[in-house]
Amino acid sequence: MRSVRARAALGATVVVAVALVGAGLAVLLVLRANLTDQAGLQAEVAAREVAGQLALDVPYDRLEMREEEDHPVQVTDEDGRVVAVSKDLEAISGTGTDQVGPAPSPAAESSTGSGDDGSDDDGRDDNGRDDDNGGHGIPGRGEVDSGDPDFSNGTATVDGDTADYRFASVRATTSAGVTLTVHAGAPLAAEQEAVGTVRGAMLIGLPVLLLVVAGVTWLVTRRALRPVEGIRREMAAITASEDLSRRVPEPGSRDEIARLARTTNETLTALEASVDRQRRFVADASHELRSPIASLRTQLEVGAAHPELLDVPGAVADTVRLQALAADLLLLARLDAGERPGRTTLDLGALVHEEVSQRTGDRIPVAVSVPDSGVFEVAGSRGQLARVIGNLLDNAERHAERAVAVSLRAERGGVVVAVTDDGTGVPPDQRERIFERFVRLDDARTRDEGGAGLGLAIARDVAARHGGRLTVDGAPEGGARFELWLPSAG
Repeated sequence: MRSVRARAALGATVVVAVALVGAGLAVLLVLRANLTDQAGLQAEVAAREVAGQLALDVPYDRLEMREEEDHPVQVTDEDGRVVAVSKDLEAISGTGTDQVGPAPSPAAESSTGSGDDGSDDDGRDDNGRDDDNGGHGIPGRGEVDSGDPDFSNGTATVDGDTADYRFASVRATTSAGVTLTVHAGAPLAAEQEAVGTVRGAMLIGLPVLLLVVAGVTWLVTRRALRPVEGIRREMAAITASEDLSRRVPEPGSRDEIARLARTTNETLTALEASVDRQRRFVADASHELRSPIASLRTQLEVGAAHPELLDVPGAVADTVRLQALAADLLLLARLDAGERPGRTTLDLGALVHEEVSQRTGDRIPVAVSVPDSGVFEVAGSRGQLARVIGNLLDNAERHAERAVAVSLRAERGGVVVAVTDDGTGVPPDQRERIFERFVRLDDARTRDEGGAGLGLAIARDVAARHGGRLTVDGAPEGGARFELWLPSAG
């Protein structure tokens, strides 16, 4: 039962079995009820025929009855004594009395008489009805009860053959005022045979049908899951080979399995890109770290051998660069690990003023334009957002010729920080590439001309984790214009 195919086949078989058993029981019950009603109707017709003759004062020994084997008849009086039975009836049950022989009685003998003096000694009026309560269903003299008969099931033995019957009981009153009850039966053999045949067919057909359902479900499920097995095998091969360039097979169908395969391939593509980016990151970081470390070691070794030749300012510069690079790498590692910024509300205008005021060593003064009437509150990490603004200003200082400006404005439910310079700008085809890690459009890799190519990558990652965005465009002055959009607080 660890197989999906086995569970699917078992589940489908159980569901079909429950449905078929319920439907079969309903069919059997309806069939039995209909056939029983038909037998009851036949018994009622036979009982009313005999009751009609009794109402007409036909003597018991001259009663015309249907075939005794199909419709056994028993006639009883008001005291339950048998006054007449059909020919060859040897035993009967289910009618209220098991007697099969007539028991003579005064009431029975008077039923063959020619009339009554009309006295009320018997407690009935001239029409033969009960004087007190309208008869309680007792028919009038010379009448047959027109109401629904009483039905019961029982057995009868006719000429040595015993069978089950459906009995109908109908009352009739003779002209002499004697009320008799006619019990006539109709055989239930047809009902039993039909129900038995249907039940036997179900008992034979149900297992066969369930086997067919289980087999078809197994085959269909196996065919449906065949692409899944192909995906599993390919994923196992990719895991074993660590070759993320491979892809799982995509079936031509448009079902859930095809969507699963496409999603799996998209995941593999994203994973391959992530691994490649991580590998490039490690390689570039190693390269960037190697240069200042090698330079610093060389200067220290020269200084140890020849103290008079030690370049202390250069060693300090290399150490500062190495420290800044290590800080950038640690921040990127935390961002890649999914670190979320703290959610505190801060005034972005005040943060811009604070960052600009601390830049006392810039070669070009930064012009700040922050409207006094505006409220520029955002939610996020003060340290990380200050890092973004600082990186943008560093980039502008590195490429500007004479002017660097920063401005704030409200826009579409957020705050925009724009940093512009009058440098050479960024070519349109490179405006997305500059946000990649360790990417520098200038060929220089010296301490003077700038950076390891991580500042803009860090700025965009921090902006994205704050629910914002960082874009670059051309500035009216001819340089670059970086715009940081952050959602307003609240």
